[in-house]
Amino acid sequence: MIEARHLRVLRAVARTGSFSAAARELGCTQPAISQQMKALEKSVDTPLVVRSGRGMQLSEAGRVLLKHATGILAGLSAAEEEVAAIAGLRAGRVRLVSFPTASSTLVPPAVARLRDSHPGVRVSLVEAEPPESLAMLRGGECEIALAFRYPQSDGAAAAPGPAHGSPREARAEANLEAQQLSAGTDWSDLVVTPLLDDPLVGLLPAGHPLAGRGGPVGLAELAGEQWIAGCPQCRGHLVELCAGAGFEPRIDFATDDYPAVVGLVAAGLGVAVLPRLALQSVRPDGVSTVPVRTASGVPAVRQVVALTLPDLAEVPAVALMRERLAGAAADR
Repeated sequence: MIEARHLRVLRAVARTGSFSAAARELGCTQPAISQQMKALEKSVDTPLVVRSGRGMQLSEAGRVLLKHATGILAGLSAAEEEVAAIAGLRAGRVRLVSFPTASSTLVPPAVARLRDSHPGVRVSLVEAEPPESLAMLRGGECEIALAFRYPQSDGAAAAPGPAHGSPREARAEANLEAQQLSAGTDWSDLVVTPLLDDPLVGLLPAGHPLAGRGGPVGLAELAGEQWIAGCPQCRGHLVELCAGAGFEPRIDFATDDYPAVVGLVAAGLGVAVLPRLALQSVRPDGVSTVPVRTASGVPAVRQVVALTLPDLAEVPAVALMRERLAGAAADR
């Protein structure tokens, strides 16, 4: 096997014309140079140097090997420099995948802080909701995925579905969404960095009887309302929370667009529950926000986390990005 150290010796011998001069250039002894040249000649099974008077020159095989050694050693040097830059955070890349509310609230300050301290690290962002974001992480399309999940009282995903449409359509959609929920909340093979518990906030039309209460609203008090729901995970959690409060919500509208949710509520077409992070990037004009309590009286929350693969967790740029995300979440 040809080793890089042997190629460096060959290059030094060719440049200086002797073992002793090569030893001085490389900072070692002449016998060490001789031993490494013998090892290299044994590896290729042919002489590489020819003695000529008081000096030596490369054989034909030696000249061929030197030609390739020059490119090999240059490539190794470049690789060592690039790896050192990444390890020292003078370079590197982090690809983020995030759900929209985190993209507008947690990601900007985290990336700004990382760029201020380590401008050589490149960060890119693509938006996707779990479970798609988790599939991208496991498929090697990103280094960090920001995701969320809702605590389940029994550890199982809810089986959400609209309150209208044919029974067959409702069951099919419920089954599909239950599968999506399960895929999006299985993090057992990933490294999890908890970021924050994001409280859920009730949205009521401005003139709603409960809007001026000034305190928390129990879900059971909204049993007779028409509801506006969000993404499959959000809709599933809403159905589960309402079931715990003793009723099935009548979901008349479903949209992933938070400004649309606010507009529908402001028009008096229903009530909704949104994460607090969502309201930090949306103007809640025409609606009243109230704290929401579950049937057991505790605040309803979703867990927001940063996920990565075990092999990526200690990569310097990835570890630093996770740290910056945790810092941005702590400021909320």
